[in-house]
Amino acid sequence: MATVEDFRRVALALPRSTEHLIRDRVKFRVGSIVYLAFSRDESTFGFAYPKLERDALVEAEPTKFFPPDKVDERYQWVQAWTAAVDAAEAREIVVEAWRMVVPKKVSKDY
Repeated sequence: MATVEDFRRVALALPRSTEHLIRDRVKFRVGSIVYLAFSRDESTFGFAYPKLERDALVEAEPTKFFPPDKVDERYQWVQAWTAAVDAAEAREIVVEAWRMVVPKKVSKDY
């Protein structure tokens, strides 16, 4: 099971990534764009994910991933249960979400 510390370690090592506490929620951003955010109790998290691929991800692993709230469906975003993700998968999730929001010239060098 991954912890918020596992996600934090990866996210803060990425270029241009910063951590913020917004309304008692831990969020990671590149500039003003949030690419990873935890619920207040840290039991769930949301991350940048291609909207067109979201339904397939949720259908493939419904015990791990779930769609965003109705008001956030228009965004490229999906959610997951923190306890359902291991540390290796957390790293992959963070890096791929970061790649969606960072300039391409930065991500290609990573």
